[in-house]
Amino acid sequence: MSKLARIPVAIKEGVNVSIKNDLIKVSGSKGSLSFRIPKGVVVRTEGNALKVSGEASKPRTKLVRGKEDIKALLGLTRATVANMIKGVSEGFEKKLELSGVGYRASVSGKDLILNVGFSHSVRIASDAEISYLVSDNNIITVSGIDKALVGNAAAKIRMIRPPEPYKGKGIKYAGEKIRRKAGKAAKTVGTK
Repeated sequence: MSKLARIPVAIKEGVNVSIKNDLIKVSGSKGSLSFRIPKGVVVRTEGNALKVSGEASKPRTKLVRGKEDIKALLGLTRATVANMIKGVSEGFEKKLELSGVGYRASVSGKDLILNVGFSHSVRIASDAEISYLVSDNNIITVSGIDKALVGNAAAKIRMIRPPEPYKGKGIKYAGEKIRRKAGKAAKTVGTK
């Protein structure tokens, strides 16, 4: 069994979990999420917690997946269920910073508009599950209930203008350290 899967997932107050066949649905104050449980993995409720375990293999039956595959799926399932519970109760957010002369962001309706040194502004359409918030014209907060969607949306925004290593201009995650390179050294002209 996976080390991560041994840890039970606590169900927070105000979160409802239902398991039918191989589908787990989690709903809370921020919304609801669902996840299809992989074959060979069992999720069950015990009191106020969820336990993830592998199916007991029957003798003389062929395993569809190897032992290591099931171990990885156990950890994946436990982490996904824990993120679902946190997402529907608290939500997730990623912060991005704009750095550069004239770089700014704004929100129009639900869409994000970026001015990051191109001849045109870049408009990013919002999904139903993702929301954008801009503060001080240069800090973007991406928030939502699904951790994967929030991370992917933040990564797509960062890819529009990744930070460059010489001056550090671009879009970076809050707290991200950019490895800086030294520019070209000025030539010194010697006198004779």
